[in-house]
Amino acid sequence: MDFTISPELEALRARIADFVAREILPHESDPAAYDAHENIRADLLAELRAKARAAGLWCLQLKPENGGLGVGRMGMAVCYGEMNRSIFGPVVFNSAAPDDGNMMMLEAVGTQDQKARWLVPIQQGAVRSAFAMTEPHPGGGSDPSMMLTRAEKQPDGSYKIYGRKWFITGAEEAAHFTLIARTSDDPRTGLTAFLFHKDAPGWRIVRRIAIMGPEEHGGHCELEFDGLTIPPQDVLMGEGKGLKVTQVRLGPARLTHCMRWLGLAIRCVEIARAYAEVRHGFGVRLADRESVQLMLGRIAMDIEVGRLLVMKAAFELDRGGLARKEVSMAKVQAANTLHRAADTAIQINGARGYSKDTVLEWIYRYARQARLVDGADEVHEMVLNRFLDKEGPAFWRWPVAAGDAKGDATGGAA
Repeated sequence: MDFTISPELEALRARIADFVAREILPHESDPAAYDAHENIRADLLAELRAKARAAGLWCLQLKPENGGLGVGRMGMAVCYGEMNRSIFGPVVFNSAAPDDGNMMMLEAVGTQDQKARWLVPIQQGAVRSAFAMTEPHPGGGSDPSMMLTRAEKQPDGSYKIYGRKWFITGAEEAAHFTLIARTSDDPRTGLTAFLFHKDAPGWRIVRRIAIMGPEEHGGHCELEFDGLTIPPQDVLMGEGKGLKVTQVRLGPARLTHCMRWLGLAIRCVEIARAYAEVRHGFGVRLADRESVQLMLGRIAMDIEVGRLLVMKAAFELDRGGLARKEVSMAKVQAANTLHRAADTAIQINGARGYSKDTVLEWIYRYARQARLVDGADEVHEMVLNRFLDKEGPAFWRWPVAAGDAKGDATGGAA
C-alpha cells in the first residue's frame, strides 16, 4: 500500500487547514458563537458555510456529478482530520454526521429521481437529514434482527409505518429522513429502507433526549410512528433490501467518524504541547518532564495507529470492498484514542484543562459517546472475533496483487 498522496490532494488538505485556522478556530473561544446546545450558532454557521462553498471546500465526500469534490475515501481520510481540528469544522464543510453518511448512502443506492429529490437538497445545504434505525428496548440497536418498527403494505403499493425510534441524531432540525422498518420476518430480507419528509403526517418527535455531552444540530430524539404513509417510489433499493442499505450506509459513515475523531485527538495533543512548553513547576518546564513526554509520545503513537487503520479501511472501500473487519478495527482504535487524548491533555493542562478556557472539556464530554455510537466497542470486537473464527490464520493475510506466478518473492524473475 502506497501512503504517498498526490500534490493535488496535499494542496486541498493545506487549503482546508488554512481555512480552519483563519475562519473557524477563532470562534471557539467566543461564548456568543455557541447555541443553547453547545454547537455553533445557526447564523454564524450559515456565514461560514457560504465562505467554505466560495473557497471550493464543499462536500468532499461526493462525486463531482453529485456536487462534490470526488476525493474518494482515502482522500477523505487525509482531509477530514484537518476539518476536525476545530469542533465546528465538519458541519461548516457539509461533512458532519449524520448528513455525511446519508449523502454517501443516497449517492450509492438512490435512483436518479431519489437523488434529485432527497440528496440534492442536503448536498446544497438547504436541509439537514437523519437516519432512523435505533429503537428503545426490546427493539433493534446494534442487532437489526430485533427491529420492531413495522411497515404494512397497502393495496395501492404504499406503506404505513408503526413503531418507535430513539437517539436519532439531528432529528429535531432534519427535513429528510431515512427510516428502517420491518416488512417481513425473514432474517435477511425482512427489513426495508424508506425515505420521508418531516412534513408528512403520521409521526412525531416525542422528546429531545438530553445527553452528557455537547449535541449535534437537532439533538438526539425519540420518534413515534402512527400511520406514516410512504409511497413506493420512496423505498430505497426495493422492499427487503433494508439490511443492505444499512451496510452501505454504516460502514463508510463509521469510518468518517474515525477520521474526524483523530482530527480532534490531534487538536488535544496540540493544546497539551503548547501549554507544556510554557508552564513551569518546581523550576522545570512541563515539556521537559519525562512523565509528560511519555504521555504525549504514547498518544502520538495511538493516533498514528488509528490513522493507519483508517487509511487501510479507506483503501479497501475505494477498491470496492465492504471493509467490515477494517472499519471495526479503526472504530475501536479511533474512539478510544480520542478519549485518551482528551483525558491526557486535560491532565497536562490541570485546572485549565478542566475549565472552559480551552475546548478540552467540550471534547472530553463529546469523546465518551465515540465508544458507543455506530456500535459499541464490544460489538466491533465481537465482529472481529467472528472474522477470526471464520478466517483463522488468513485473518492476517496480506492481499496479493495479480502478477506472474513464476516471479520470485520480490516480483523479479526466478
